[in-house]
Amino acid sequence: MADDPPIWGSADGDRFTADAPRVYTRAQWRARPARRPAKVLNRRPDHIVIHHTATANSRDTSLAHAFALSRFIQSFHMNRNGWDDAGQQLTISRGGIVMEGRNRSLRAVRARDLAVGAQVLHHNSHTIGIENEGTYSSRAVPRRLWHSLVEVCVWLCRAYDLEPRKAIVGHRDLNNTACPGDALYAKLPALRRSVSARLGGSPDQEPTDESQQGPENSTDDSGFPVLPSIDDLT
Repeated sequence: MADDPPIWGSADGDRFTADAPRVYTRAQWRARPARRPAKVLNRRPDHIVIHHTATANSRDTSLAHAFALSRFIQSFHMNRNGWDDAGQQLTISRGGIVMEGRNRSLRAVRARDLAVGAQVLHHNSHTIGIENEGTYSSRAVPRRLWHSLVEVCVWLCRAYDLEPRKAIVGHRDLNNTACPGDALYAKLPALRRSVSARLGGSPDQEPTDESQQGPENSTDDSGFPVLPSIDDLT
């Protein structure tokens, strides 16, 4: 099974924009082979589901760290959960680096199809999921991640002709889970507004407030300890 070719953006480092999306492929982060190809449905998703990875809030924003994060998630999903591959279609590191998750996801977005993931119990056949690195029970989302999250949602809303105020939801809106954490979930109205503004032609994004960060999971650790409450996906 061949990996999709990369989607390259501008020369501005790893900064993701909906106008010139830069998504790192599975080949680039050295994904292991999936047990079987993802099922691709010839229809668009109707919701974009926001997750957090429930891992450490690392200060490492490097590309190497982001790639290691994707490998960690895939290994956890395949080894511990017994899934065919990584569950989510897209992953964003705390440094704002955007990566393909489940196999065939990039090709499906370009074709306006849906590569079915394993990221929302009972709702995988009509949703596309974004894993955001970190644990956001109380800590704010870092600015680089927030910028990329807004732009990824703009990119997906354009590709699938979605209305952000209806389409963007948190994992907890569909399943009994704390994901994506209280702090990130509280930012979803701002996310919807920022995506709507970008779709309307405004370059502006609502800023994150990184000053309102509590002590929970404050760490310089670049590893990926899994919390007991990691997403209860299937």
